[in-house]
Parts: sequence; C-alpha cells; structure tokens
Amino acid sequence: MEENIQKLLSNNIFQSCLVVLGSIFIYEILNKFIFKKAKGKNSRLSNRNKTYVKVFSSFIRYALIIINIFAILQINGINVESILAGAGIIGIIFGFAVQDALKDIIRGMTILTDKYFQVGDVVQYGEVMGKVISTGLNTTKIEDLKTFNIVSVANRNIEQIQVVSDSIDVMVPLSYELPVSKAEKVVAEMVETIRLMPDVKKCEYKGVANLNQSNIEYMINVRVEPVLRRPVTRQVQGIVLKTLEQNNIAVPYNQLDIHQK
Repeated sequence: MEENIQKLLSNNIFQSCLVVLGSIFIYEILNKFIFKKAKGKNSRLSNRNKTYVKVFSSFIRYALIIINIFAILQINGINVESILAGAGIIGIIFGFAVQDALKDIIRGMTILTDKYFQVGDVVQYGEVMGKVISTGLNTTKIEDLKTFNIVSVANRNIEQIQVVSDSIDVMVPLSYELPVSKAEKVVAEMVETIRLMPDVKKCEYKGVANLNQSNIEYMINVRVEPVLRRPVTRQVQGIVLKTLEQNNIAVPYNQLDIHQK
C-alpha cells in the first residue's frame, strides 16, 4: 500500500494535478472570503477601493496561472532556470506578440494611479453611455444605460472614455417676438417645477445661451446623478413643453419665405 502511494506521489501527472488543484483551492478561498465580499453590493468599501480589489483579484489570477506553468514544467523535468536565463531574447519576441495585452495591463494600472474613473462612475464611450461595473487588468466593463448591454473596452482605449458629470444643460427655444421679460418669467416657472422633481439635486436659470436664426435659446442647468441623466432629461423636456403649452407659447421652427415677382 505504502509502495503504491509512493509511486502515485512520484508520478509527474499526479503532482501536476496537485499543483493545479492547490492553486484553484487558494484562489477560490480568496475569492469567496475576500474578493466577493469586498466587491459585493453590501460592502462598505468605497467605489475606488472596490476597483482596487477587482484589479488585485485579476492580478492574483494571472500570477497563479504563471506560477502553475513554471511549476508544472519543473515537475516534468524541464529546467525552468534555463528558460528564464534565455528569457531575454524570448521576451522580446513574446513582447511583440502580446504588446496589446501588455498595453491593456499597463493601462489597467494607470486607471488606478491616475484616477481616470472608478467602479460606479457613469462614462461615455463612443455612442455608449453607461455605468462602469468592473475594471480588470485587461478590460473595463460598461453597462449601457439605454440597452443594459455589457460593453467590454480594452484598457488601452481609456483615452476614448469620458466621465459623465452630473450637469445637464437644457435649452428652451423661444421666439424673437416674445418679450425677454415674459420669456424669462416662463423659464422661471419651468425651473420651479423642475426643482420639485425628486431626482433633481439643483436647478437654475443660466440666461440667454444662443441667438439663432429663428429663435433665442434660454439655458436651464439641472444637476442630477449621472446614472439618471437619460430619464431626468426626458422628464425635464416634457416639463418645458407642458409649460409652453400652458402659457400658449408655440415652439419656433425654421420657416422659408418665398417671394414671387
């Protein structure tokens, strides 16, 4: 019996399996009792600290994979030291092959050190406005606020990501024929109604924004949580139209006058 156990323990395949299983066990323990609790909704950690935890979790996963590879090679009689000694030339070749992945990892660390954004922030990436739900060493995942689709962005493209502020500028187009005093009175009525909205933090009239060909644009600034920008914007635009309708004011539009001789 002891001889069979000894043969089993000296078997390269068995030892390799033990290394892999041991690494999986270690990662699952860390993930269950540290990472998942730290990243969970009930965690008391700030969004920035949650981002650190997620990146550290990715780093541990990749580190264990690399350690496993070297350990299995050593168990199976491959001299790891000679591989590392020749890693200079191999590293150059490997670097060219995985340069995009390396850029992603470096950018992933830059996200943390330079504070580009953090988990929970609302960002704009191209046509997608969404909430950052995770940041790893390779990719950042964004939940589209319109479609709820998950968009994965390679970290090397973080310069294309803009953090959305809590400020919304709403333009109210009114006719030149409408006296400015009356126009501002109507806009003030809109502001008071918007302030009563439960999701609005602040609302104020900012004055005349643009003198267009067919209308004057009066600006209202609304402060709201970035994640609520879309629904609040729709509600504010509805209030603008209803207030104009209640005051018998039509929304001006471009008109073309044709004169015939």
